[in-house]
Amino acid sequence: MKTQQSIAYNEVAVIDKKFCLPRSIDLTISKNIWQIGHANFVVTKSNREIIFKIQGAIFSFNTTRVIYDAAGVPIVTLRKKTLSILTTWQVFRGEGKDQKDLIFSARKSSFFQLKTKLSVFVADQNSECEDVCDYTVQADWFQRFCQVYVGDSSYVKLAQVEKNSSVGSLITGGDRYKVKVYPNVDCAFIVSLIVILDEIVSSAKRSYNNKRRH
Repeated sequence: MKTQQSIAYNEVAVIDKKFCLPRSIDLTISKNIWQIGHANFVVTKSNREIIFKIQGAIFSFNTTRVIYDAAGVPIVTLRKKTLSILTTWQVFRGEGKDQKDLIFSARKSSFFQLKTKLSVFVADQNSECEDVCDYTVQADWFQRFCQVYVGDSSYVKLAQVEKNSSVGSLITGGDRYKVKVYPNVDCAFIVSLIVILDEIVSSAKRSYNNKRRH
């Protein structure tokens, strides 16, 4: 029997409650690889107003991305955790990197064929135990579809994502994500998860292509 889904009505403010809106919002996340080793993202609303920009090196040893607001103020920094058995990204407030600035971490809990699952742990809620996640990202890139849920289930949905690739994107390496963030959900949090997911999938593709060349 198919599990009935619902959407969150309680406020989900992981990064900041100012990014929670009382209504659903449609966003477009556009990725552009403008130079070898660098990828930028721009996040726009349906009226093409820019609300976030993401910048950072993707081939450096310490992979980082910074999410800025439209005025260029850093909101969070995404850092890939080194020496981790499972691929893990940590998200820090502003441009921080200390434990006191940690907001949440996202860990790749599975990568089977074209299906990816991320387990998300909020720092102040899981300081003692990381066995039970606070949020889950479930992606199936064969279907070009991704959803974000509360907890380790597919019951309460926070956002859904569709990935669109054009002929031009095959040349530039860019992709476009269409995102629906549900009411009272932190859209900066959702954007950060999609950027992390994009990097994990892109990194896996690069590793696969490198192995094929040798």
